[in-house]
Amino acid sequence: MTSTASSSAPGPEESKAPTAPTAPKAPKDPWDLPDVSGLVVGVLGGTGDQGRGLAYRLAKAGQKVIIGSRAADRARAAADELGLGVEGADNAECARRSDIVIVAVPWEGHAKTLETLRAELAGKLVVDCVNPLGFDKKGAYALKPEEGSAAEQAAALLPDSRVTAAFHHLSAVLLQDPSVDEIDTDVMVLGEERADVEIVQALAGRIPGMRGVFAGRLRGAHQVEALVANLIAVNRRYKAHAGLRVTDV
Repeated sequence: MTSTASSSAPGPEESKAPTAPTAPKAPKDPWDLPDVSGLVVGVLGGTGDQGRGLAYRLAKAGQKVIIGSRAADRARAAADELGLGVEGADNAECARRSDIVIVAVPWEGHAKTLETLRAELAGKLVVDCVNPLGFDKKGAYALKPEEGSAAEQAAALLPDSRVTAAFHHLSAVLLQDPSVDEIDTDVMVLGEERADVEIVQALAGRIPGMRGVFAGRLRGAHQVEALVANLIAVNRRYKAHAGLRVTDV
């Protein structure tokens, strides 16, 4: 009579080696921002005070800047005055050649400008800094677009672009003043994607004295845009060029 030896080979469960527990992933440092020094920045409305001031400060910080205008010759003239390697082009060429496009056009022309540039702005990171304001004998007051804000209007008109909002509260006077070395202010940055917001934060941080701070999604853009009316009142009363600082961050 023969006996059969039982197999000592381990079963499927026994063959699995124990695994070490996975260490929890460290949270991302919110101030760990990308290098944006190699990106080309276009400024639509770059011949106006705000756009021209931003173009000057970014170019002075070493950014490649293209000014856009409806009239190419006007843009080139403004670029020549700024120097610092700034170039001028019509709005369409400016949008096509840029990695990041800052929208600094007057509110009255905001929708029309973006509608005509939908194709050129497709795939681009768009930074809207337009403030919808009205003025009467009592001073400046905020307007509320049908979409909720200028930034949300831009997002609706540019479905193939990545729209953010920033640079609303900057003094055009200080931006354009070559005797001012630093702009002492924070920039509220809003957007839907963290990566896009961080690019804009990093861009703001290229300007000495300036810091980009995440301030929520685009649905919160109206109150950021509207605050400019309050700053105008502050500046008129105190003969100042007030900005904002966010404390404890």
